Amino acid sequence: MIDVQFLREKTEDAKKALARKRIDPKAVDKFLRVDQNWRTKRAALDALQAEQKTVSKTLAGARTEEMLSKAQILKDRITEVAESLADVEKKRATLLEEFPNPPFSDVPEGPDASGNRVLREVGKKTEFDFEPKDYLTLAESLNLIDIKRAARVAGSRFGYLMGDAALLEFALVRLAMDTLTEHGFIPVVPPVMIRPEVYTGMGRLAADQKEERYYFPKDDLYLVGSAEHTIGPIHMDETLDESAIPRRYVGFSTCFRREAGSYGKDTKGILRVHQFDKVEMFAFADPALSEKEHRFLVDRQEELMQKLELPYRVVEVCAGDMGWTDARQFDIETWIPSERSYRETQSCSNTTDFQARGINVKVKRKDGEKTYAHMLNATAFAIGRTLIALIENHQTKKGTVKVPKALQEYLGKKEIGS
Repeated sequence: MIDVQFLREKTEDAKKALARKRIDPKAVDKFLRVDQNWRTKRAALDALQAEQKTVSKTLAGARTEEMLSKAQILKDRITEVAESLADVEKKRATLLEEFPNPPFSDVPEGPDASGNRVLREVGKKTEFDFEPKDYLTLAESLNLIDIKRAARVAGSRFGYLMGDAALLEFALVRLAMDTLTEHGFIPVVPPVMIRPEVYTGMGRLAADQKEERYYFPKDDLYLVGSAEHTIGPIHMDETLDESAIPRRYVGFSTCFRREAGSYGKDTKGILRVHQFDKVEMFAFADPALSEKEHRFLVDRQEELMQKLELPYRVVEVCAGDMGWTDARQFDIETWIPSERSYRETQSCSNTTDFQARGINVKVKRKDGEKTYAHMLNATAFAIGRTLIALIENHQTKKGTVKVPKALQEYLGKKEIGS
């Protein structure tokens, strides 16, 4: 949830910031008109209720006909104004949900991915002295991935991870957990379902995001699109002492996404699927230190990528391409030999107080002052995309896949398919 005071008191700054995320500045004016109406009605209701208390005290001493009549008139008027306020309040809340988190002023300009800025490339792009195979061809030949049987069972955009691919998933999970717990992260397996009001508070049902979600009307629950979505609310309606932050979690969950609007794009294989597993980092930080925490999380992503011996690059995402809840976003893009290009495998976002405001997570200072926490999320491993990168970059001439040293102790072998 965006800071309403920012919209009220720094209207022109808000319009400029939101326009960078392709929000029409007129939407701010529309909200402020409704907001002013809401404030007027709220003040009127408060005044009527205060008057009602005075009349009630008078009636307690002397129940005159005049005072009884006045009390009834007040009661009717309060009901009328309260109903009117509720209607305006609902409209105001709906309009407020249409505002994303404004980007930091130094975030790169750009309408889409073309405006993203490469910060650094790490590792040499993989080259082979033989004709390499794409991951799916290789995985099917080694019985690692079966999308044909999955399609018969669940339809398109599903896959079975078989044999060593399944074991490789859990090796990745263990590697992430072991690495990150050494940095003080708390392991967690969160729920994969979430109530609508909590999802809304996390800013994950706004705009076209709702089209991405699987919803069960009978239960009034959504399936999550990331462990972030239910790790974030773990401290909902709580106040964390400043001595207890940064508070860091690493969670594993299955994730569910419709991939609405992406039909015909990356539909074959396991790159863009409806169900996938992911290891996610999440942090609650002091507002003054959240940018430092953001870079700490990127460092952890790079540490994990280097353990997998994969070539990658770090990209700062421009204002027009970044996520709805993000004030700053970095992506890790990994080299995919069959495509001769980098593909996004991880993201890392500082949502500042946007999500904390929506689910009411605060920080208490030593002097007793309370402020909204800053919340950050970062992908450790999106399993499917990481498997793709591992298979393609570590394939051999004989059609096997070398296992990075960091994974060998978990998998129990140095090579898959030998």
